This record gives sequence, structure tokens and C-alpha cells, in this order.
Amino acid sequence: MSQGPAGTSDVLVLGGGAAGLSLAYRLVETGVATVTVVEPPDGPARPPERTWCYWDQGDGEGDFDEAVTATWPLLRVHGPDGSPLTVDPAPSRYRMVRSTAFERLVHARLARSPGGRLLRATADAVRDVPEGAEVRCTAPGGRTLTLRSRYVFDSRPLRALPPARTQLLQHFRGWFVRTRADRFDPAVADLMDFRVPQPRHGLAFGYVLPLAPDRALVEYTEFSRTPLTTPAYEAALGHYAREVLRLGEFTVETAEQGVIPMTDARFPRRASAAVFRIGTAGGATRPATGYTFAAVQRQSRAIAAALRDGRGAVPAPHGRRALAMDAVLLRALDTGRIDGPAFFTGLFRRTPTQRLLRFLDGATSLREEWGIGLRTPVGPMLRTALEVPFLPRRPHPAPGTGESPP
Repeated sequence: MSQGPAGTSDVLVLGGGAAGLSLAYRLVETGVATVTVVEPPDGPARPPERTWCYWDQGDGEGDFDEAVTATWPLLRVHGPDGSPLTVDPAPSRYRMVRSTAFERLVHARLARSPGGRLLRATADAVRDVPEGAEVRCTAPGGRTLTLRSRYVFDSRPLRALPPARTQLLQHFRGWFVRTRADRFDPAVADLMDFRVPQPRHGLAFGYVLPLAPDRALVEYTEFSRTPLTTPAYEAALGHYAREVLRLGEFTVETAEQGVIPMTDARFPRRASAAVFRIGTAGGATRPATGYTFAAVQRQSRAIAAALRDGRGAVPAPHGRRALAMDAVLLRALDTGRIDGPAFFTGLFRRTPTQRLLRFLDGATSLREEWGIGLRTPVGPMLRTALEVPFLPRRPHPAPGTGESPP
């Protein structure tokens, strides 16, 4: 399709993060709709560079190979007792995408497409109009723009999360480090390293993604109710890097920090007749793990297919059964009925790797999930499963309302 008159297109995408750019990429790649992406101009409204990770399915698609920073064929978990478990997820691989490289890739694809456009502006107001929706924007310099489209897909963060029975936060700080001597195995990604002091509530683990024998992203992560202060993250990272990993002399080249909601809230995917929410705002973040990127890709493909078939809809990024299981796990972790480090270590020890990855992606069958459930603490999980449906949904503080850095 060709781009319509100035200010119009078939689809408007608000926000240039993983969800917005992934959908735009899919739409221009398939040619099912003209699309305008509205991103904030340079300045404080634009988020800092971020890291997104996912495991591919070994299907050879390689959509974003140009944006992939590193790939690991092996995964490792360290139990609380220090014992390592290395698994081979073949044919899947764990992959890292940096947001700057991903933006560059999708922006170039939009520039090459006659049906794609990128607009740097701040979206101020969105409303339904006959035959679609209208978005009022402010461009750099204060100029006001009015855009119209058949559909709007809004990936901007929600101002407040919907009410939930349970809400934890996955909050973390990471260092991109360079060591004086070779300390890392570039073939192995450490997904969860529980050799760190555990908080009184929730769980904590280290996370190591090697980029070279002397370079890696080293993170400290917690699943708990409240983010830490920057000095607390720095202290935890320093302990992990020096006392647990024993990196010796190293320098911190850059740092990143984030907070991801882990909640059983119900995220409405439709804001109005022609306006839909996607990404974390549309419930794409997996409640029990915080992973989002793979679900965003599935959602983007499904939206492109729906538009091709003339259906205006946003499919659910996760199935009801997966969300029900996540609600039980979140409640069990929040109440302390299960030991988080032992639970996740046990999953990796007792479940075939490919089946576990499918489970974490919400792609397992009922029979497979039953088998996985029997390998978890049955009593506490069953008690929690019976309790969850009767718990009230109530508001929780939005992520980042604790004392955290700007």
C-alpha cells in the first residue's frame, strides 16, 4: 500500500520501544498496511539504551540478525549451594538484542518502505473519530500535528497498572564490564545464579551474559515488592562481581537499570473502538519471568495477520492457562510458601530443556504442564491454586515508585 495524504496512514504506532518497532517492522515487511511510528524526540522522554533477550526456536527465521549482539548455545543455572547445571537448549539459542541496534534496523526498514514513516514527536491525545482514530502530537519546536489512521496501536507505558491479586517487581542493575584477564566463557549464558545473599522477601540472583572472554553484562536481579536504591544495587553488584564471580581487576564501561512488573493484573488490550494497547501495556510481559520480547514478536505477527484478513483485533499475547499458572506461582513466591531459588533450580534440573523453554514461553500442552507441575512442591502450589480465585484484586504501587535512580 502507498502512504496516504500527509498526516494519514492505515496504522499509527505510538512508542518506539520493542513492541512498537516490532509491529512496524512486521507491517512494512508484509505490506499489509501503511504505518507511521511516532517516537519521542531526543531528550528526557526517550529511554536510555536497553537490553532485550529471548531464545529463538531454531527455525532459521533470523528476522533481526543484524541487531543481535550475542548468541549463546548453552545455558547455566547455579543453585544456592553453588552447584552449577549447564543445559543445551538446541536447536534453540539464547540471544541478546540492544535497543539502539534494533532501532537502527527498524528505522532503516521504514525508510526503505514506501508504506512506512517515522515521526519524532510527543503524542499528547488520542481519540476515536469516524472511520478510525486521531492523535494530536507536539513536534520539536512546539508545532502541533494531527494524525489520522484506521487503527492506533499504543505501546506507551501505562500511568498506573490495573488492580491485581499479586504484584511483584523484577528490578535489576547491570554492569557492562571489561576484565583484565579472561574470565568468561562466551558459549554459556548464566540465567540464574543464586550464589548471592537472599532478601527477606522474594528472591535474588546474578545474571551473566558474556560478550567476549574479557567482557560481559553482569546483573544483579531481585523479584520482590520494592526496588532498591542505586547504592544498594551497586553494593550487591560489587559483592557478586568480586566475591562470587571473582573477576579480579575490572572496569565498568556502562550500566543499565530497570523495573519490570510481575503481576496477575488483567491488561485490557482495547482502549477504544480503534485504539489498542501492545507490549507491556497490553499484557505482553510474562508475569512469572518478566520476559517480553518473544511474546511481542508473536503478537506482532498475529496483528499483521488480523489486518491482512480484515479483522481489527489484538490477540492475547499469553494463553489463559499460562496466566493462571503464573498467578499461582506469583502468589506462592509472594507468600513465601515456596523457596524461589530451590523452585527455579529444580525446574531446570528436572525438566527437559526444550520442554522447559516452551513452558516459559507459554507453548506447552496441558499434558506437558501437568508433568512439570508434578516436579514442583505440590502441596504449597495446590494450596495456593485453591486460594487464588478468591483473592481480591486491588491497586498496587506503580513500578519505580520506590527510591530508585532517575
